[in-house]
Amino acid sequence: MKRLIYIGLYMLLATSCSNLVDGINDDPNNPTSTSYQNILTGAEVGNIILQSGETARRAGIFCGYYTGIDRQHLGFDQYSVNTSDFNSLWYDAYVDSYRNALETEKAAETAGIGGVTKGITQVLQAQMIGTTAALYGDIPFEEAGRIEIENPRYEDQRAVYDKLQLLLDEGIRNLETGTGRPAGGAEIYFDGAPAPWIEVAYTLKARYYMHTKEYAKAYEAAGKGISARNNAMYAPHGTGNQESNLTYLFFAVEVRGADVITSDFMASLVHPDPAASPDFTNYRGNAKTDETGRFNYYFLTNSVGIQPNTVNGFAAQTAPAPLVTYEENLLILAEAGFRTQGFDVGLNHLNTFRAYLAAGGYMTNANPAQLKYDAYVAADFANGGMENTDGLSANDALLREILEERYITFFGQTEGFNDTRRTEKETAVRVPVQPNVGNQLPQRFLYPQTEIDRNANTPSPIPGFFQPTDVNN
Repeated sequence: MKRLIYIGLYMLLATSCSNLVDGINDDPNNPTSTSYQNILTGAEVGNIILQSGETARRAGIFCGYYTGIDRQHLGFDQYSVNTSDFNSLWYDAYVDSYRNALETEKAAETAGIGGVTKGITQVLQAQMIGTTAALYGDIPFEEAGRIEIENPRYEDQRAVYDKLQLLLDEGIRNLETGTGRPAGGAEIYFDGAPAPWIEVAYTLKARYYMHTKEYAKAYEAAGKGISARNNAMYAPHGTGNQESNLTYLFFAVEVRGADVITSDFMASLVHPDPAASPDFTNYRGNAKTDETGRFNYYFLTNSVGIQPNTVNGFAAQTAPAPLVTYEENLLILAEAGFRTQGFDVGLNHLNTFRAYLAAGGYMTNANPAQLKYDAYVAADFANGGMENTDGLSANDALLREILEERYITFFGQTEGFNDTRRTEKETAVRVPVQPNVGNQLPQRFLYPQTEIDRNANTPSPIPGFFQPTDVNN
């Protein structure tokens, strides 16, 4: 019951501007005046907003998942953005999530609780800061979230990634102690169980090594990452509007479907009906693949267009939102394995992922009759094979398939935007997302006007919307 009470309290504040957990630290001179359990719950709910709310939706517009068709989302779709558009998103990252994770750690230490609880807070901190560094580039880290520091210094994006790896290593060591679990119900993802948290930490390590293109390290970390769907990190949701899936709230409750629809490009990749598909030439189906089940999981069609499935699929009211998943870990193994171990290793991991899909995978409404993901063989990627009809090398054809699979699987998550930027220069194999206007794809979120106004250390000149971050240069 405690879990849903706290989610309900904070989801009530989760409007499209995502002003979550305002007031959890009302007294800035005594931010831990409540128990560490309550702050932990607030930090984890803040993380849900950061990872699956407006930040993820905005990233989805910038990487071709969504099309904005009215009001401010039309402007985002046309790349008409300014610094004030990111005020609430920065707040989601640094106040509602990261600061509360720091305060959880402090309050737990004050209460004499360490070990697993400290490890959980460290993994959360790494997840929150990793998402922020990926989107903005250079960011405050070591001095961030500390009320006593008025102007936290910015750190180089690559240095932040290096520090995140160390933070995750320390978190893993604390989790491995097995002692100091948080009180029952306070931790809303795994109820404090250390084993899945350890696997999540390794998958996050692999994710960030993918961001920095350290593929051998990514492959090694993913080998210790999430080993089953039950160990994946999903945001729990309930049946009341205040505790609902955030995509459901946006499309079904706030009725913002007139502002945002699924892009024709994204829908066409999995739409199985040639008469209804926006562009059936993009369909991924073939003699070994039927995407009907996945299309029905992600989408439904209404009078506005193709939109997320708010009835019984991806965006249903109680649908758990993906944060760090088994499918991500499998696809890291596929891509990083291919890049560092060769064709056969990459293909084997891809087929493991396809077998997972064939059994339903993450598609919670899967109809077995609509699922077909037979194993590929090397000949399918040879010149003229079913996955290589345009004369690529077999290696390029396999990598293209893996990258496309990642793009589809990460629908609704910021990792899709991270991938499109990471692979943009690999023109033969990248997912061919096209700019909505002009000839450049977005490269970063802008520093918010609130930060520019208040933090003297904000970089100057401000990096532009189309200026790549360091890891994507």
